[in-house]
Amino acid sequence: MLICKLTAEDGEALWTLRLRALKDDPEAFAATYEEYLRSGKEQFIQRIQPKEDAFYLGAFESGLVGMVYFRRDEGSKSHHKGHILSIYVQPESRGLGIGKALLQVVITEANRLSGLEQLHLMVVTTNDAARALYRSMGFEVYGTVLQAFKVDEEYWDEELMVLRLQ
Repeated sequence: MLICKLTAEDGEALWTLRLRALKDDPEAFAATYEEYLRSGKEQFIQRIQPKEDAFYLGAFESGLVGMVYFRRDEGSKSHHKGHILSIYVQPESRGLGIGKALLQVVITEANRLSGLEQLHLMVVTTNDAARALYRSMGFEVYGTVLQAFKVDEEYWDEELMVLRLQ
């Protein structure tokens, strides 16, 4: 398995994987499949170019099978915080340690950033596998957002988690 920062050259593969994530696990993401289609592939691909404080990582095994997005807060009062967003591993590749490997690389990269003290993420409470993975990596729950997402008349809660960096 190869894990690396993604660039615009990986845009088509990332777009396809992101759309699959939104279709496979719609309750796990704030955005919807339809919203992403409306915003357009070109706009999405333009945002991929990695920066020190914001980047996508991809896991490759005969193609892109997993992704995660990292973004550091920009404001002077919150610059000590970073966020892990859009983590996803395609279903047929789950259980192989890909999610853990993606998180390990994000944590390593985050620890290199001067003044970054915390990593935050949110996870839907029905995703037991992801919740267990995050806890195994040292993330701690610090709150719950009740009814964080709503589709038709169905709601999902989210746990707020934090990892304090070394």
